Amino acid sequence: MMFRLRNLSAVIVVSLFFGSFASAQDSFYKGKTVRIIVGASAGGGYDTYSRTISRHIGKHIPGNPTFIVDNMPGAGFLISANHMYKVAKPDGLTIGHFIGGLFLQQLLGKEGIEFDARKFEYVGVPAQDNYMIGISKATGITSLEQWLASKTLIKLGGVGVGSATDDIPKILMATIGLPVQLVTGYKGTADVRLAFASGEVQGVCNSWESFKSTWRNELESGELLIVAQNIPKPHPDLPKVPLVINFAKIGRA
Repeated sequence: MMFRLRNLSAVIVVSLFFGSFASAQDSFYKGKTVRIIVGASAGGGYDTYSRTISRHIGKHIPGNPTFIVDNMPGAGFLISANHMYKVAKPDGLTIGHFIGGLFLQQLLGKEGIEFDARKFEYVGVPAQDNYMIGISKATGITSLEQWLASKTLIKLGGVGVGSATDDIPKILMATIGLPVQLVTGYKGTADVRLAFASGEVQGVCNSWESFKSTWRNELESGELLIVAQNIPKPHPDLPKVPLVINFAKIGRA
């Protein structure tokens, strides 16, 4: 999550350490509305985080501004990131919430990037993402070992280059030979979830935090099975789900 301008991040810092400035801060934010621009469609993890934050953050900022959420999906979060840099007014009233992987894509020279990540003002992240791969029980695959041994090609839904939904499966295809067909271009993981329900895709790489909040029904019904963890050590919630790093071929991990 990042602010287009320094004002709001400075206010958060100043309000914590310099209470004597409270009255000036109250004056700036009183009666104002702050937009959180989410780079994905409604109903996914990024959207859920942003709407949760918007309901509570205002009361912690002097002047108690109102927070609203606007969804600006497209191009794997790139549309919203470019908007934050080129269009959003530098007035401390706009926050962007999009994936940090775009900044690596800037270094790699991705076409279509119109921002300079060094000039954003960063204020924090809503959660630590622990990425997992979840697949449909309809595939008949119940474990990573079985998936690799069977060579069954499974369709995973993706949002776009720079997103973990795309980048992690591609890395796993190259490093452990994971048989994946990536179906990308969805506007957010909420759209991937709809595609999963219709059978258009059979799984997704997503954060465990997002799975628990937005894929809860699929998890509880057993329709979605978590078969792999792309993190350094097992998550406490999933001690028996294997780590993909343990399947990497020597020299390619």
